[in-house]
Amino acid sequence: MHRRLTGPVVIATHNPGKLAEMRELLAPYGIEAQSAGELNLSEPEETGTTFAANARIKAEAAMKATGLVAFADDSGLVVEALDGEPGIHSARWAGPDKDFRGAMNRIQTLLMERGAKTPEQRRAHFIAALCLAWPDGHLEEFEGRVDGIVNWPPRGTAGFGYDPLFLPDGSLRTFGQMSADEKHSLPPKGKGLSHRARAFLMLADACLR
Repeated sequence: MHRRLTGPVVIATHNPGKLAEMRELLAPYGIEAQSAGELNLSEPEETGTTFAANARIKAEAAMKATGLVAFADDSGLVVEALDGEPGIHSARWAGPDKDFRGAMNRIQTLLMERGAKTPEQRRAHFIAALCLAWPDGHLEEFEGRVDGIVNWPPRGTAGFGYDPLFLPDGSLRTFGQMSADEKHSLPPKGKGLSHRARAFLMLADACLR
């Protein structure tokens, strides 16, 4: 049985890009949100082997620290020719300085070393796992995916992370060339194109409507 989300939440992230996206998704439902970063919560060690496990770790840590419902995301870019990397290590590839340009260069270098030059050889997908954790131990978990290719060179300055590198199927523009509305707006305003929006559509159907 799904549980309705009615009160304030803690968004378990220190990433300003993710925070902005998650706040945009919650705003139409009137859900007030503070972030783990704004509350100076420590970041838990992400020891899970899946996106879902790491989202759960972050949500439960923020919930236990605040006594409030916590909302966490774990997401990343999965490149098929790189055996699924960077995957759950997507943020770590950018290092402590969040050098995603360097991480994108690393992906391109590895793809070229493996002779992955055609679109078919450069298949990739973004995954977003969302978790809501209540203080009584109740969890709600959802996962969204969007498929595409690794585009080179990166294009666009919108979004964050690997967005300029990722060309979703059916589009001529990378995520880095799309506005927030194009990526995240939910029906009827938009198509819910991004992995995070697709996961959030499931969460909204289950917990917000």
